[in-house]
Amino acid sequence: MMKTAWAALAAVSFVLSAGCATNKDIYYWGEYEHLLQDAYMKPGAADTGTQIEKLTADIQKAAAAGKKVPPGIYAHLGFLYALEGKDSQSKAAFKQEQDLYPESRTLIEGMLKRAGQNEEKKL
Repeated sequence: MMKTAWAALAAVSFVLSAGCATNKDIYYWGEYEHLLQDAYMKPGAADTGTQIEKLTADIQKAAAAGKKVPPGIYAHLGFLYALEGKDSQSKAAFKQEQDLYPESRTLIEGMLKRAGQNEEKKL
């Protein structure tokens, strides 16, 4: 299940970012591309806490530089928070992805729905 979720997130993030590849100057990419590549090519290379720290730092650097974060960064962050069991932070990150990139709505709603179903199974 976890491998499928990683693969789905990596594939969606790749597709979203591929359309933006020619717009390198618009977005602040920071470590995001490298984290995605490692997550897909070398699963487990970076633990979730390290990834969260790097993505959070990238988001702050983007704001300081006056640039947008790339599509998928908040979805990836939301997924990482979910892995850590930080549900409120996960939902906030997913909502931020939807707000910044409305075209991600269907994907994010599906992820939130599956996350809710997993929570119900735990109870």
